[in-house]
Amino acid sequence: MALVTGAGSGIGRASTLALLAHGWSVVLVGRRKAALEETAELSAAPPARILIVPTDIRNPDEVDTLFDAVRHHFGRLDLLFNNAGAPTPRHPVPDVSLDDWSLVMETVATGTFLCARAAFRLMRHQRPGGGRIINNGAPSAYTPRPNSAVYTAAKHAVLGLTRAISLDGRPHGITCGQIDVGNVEPPDGRPQPPALQADGTLAAEDTIPVERFTEALLLMASMPPDTTVQFLTVLPAGMPFIGRG
Repeated sequence: MALVTGAGSGIGRASTLALLAHGWSVVLVGRRKAALEETAELSAAPPARILIVPTDIRNPDEVDTLFDAVRHHFGRLDLLFNNAGAPTPRHPVPDVSLDDWSLVMETVATGTFLCARAAFRLMRHQRPGGGRIINNGAPSAYTPRPNSAVYTAAKHAVLGLTRAISLDGRPHGITCGQIDVGNVEPPDGRPQPPALQADGTLAAEDTIPVERFTEALLLMASMPPDTTVQFLTVLPAGMPFIGRG
C-alpha cells in the first residue's frame, strides 16, 4: 500500500498511475480534490485500491488526520512517496522575498518532514513492521543553478532528511531513498524554455519523458525489505549537471 503526495498533477500524477498499474493500492494526497479525482479517473484501477484524502501537508493537524485515515482504511503503509512541491520563483539572493522562502520551505522541507514522521510512526508499529520512504529530490540538492536559493535550500533539506531517516529507520526495517531527476518534458507537450546557465547565458536543455522517473520509482519500490536504493539520479544524457557550475 502506497501514499503519494502531490498526486493531482505532474510527477505525482504519473507516479500514482504507474503504481496503480503495477498492482499497488494508493492513497492520493494533494490540496485540490478535483485534481486527485481526475488522477483516479485516469487509472484503470478498481475503486477499492484508491483512497483520496485532500490534505495540506504543511499543516500538522491535517497530516495527522491523513495518516489516521490510512490506518483505518488500509491498516498499514508500505511506501510513502514524498513528492509535493510549490511554485518556485527564481531570483538572486537579495531579491528573494520572505513569503516565497516560507512557501517553498514549508511545502518541500516541512511537508516532507511531517509526512515522513507520520509514516515512520505508522511503519514502526505495524505488523509486519517496516516500510519504505522515497523522497523526490533534485540535482539542486547537490549543485545549484543560478537564482535558485530557495529551491536549492529546500532540496538540501530533503537530502538531509533522507539521510537522517535512513539512519533512524535501520532498527525498525524502515528504508529511505531519494530520486534526483533532471529536466522532465512538460506534460502539455510544450517545449521547455531555455535555462539560465552559470555564465549568464540562456540555453536549451535536453529533457526526458516522465516515464524515466516512474521507472526509477518502481525500481526502488520493488526492492525487497532488506535492500535499499539510497540515491538515484536520473538525467537527460546531455543535461548540464556534472560540472555545470
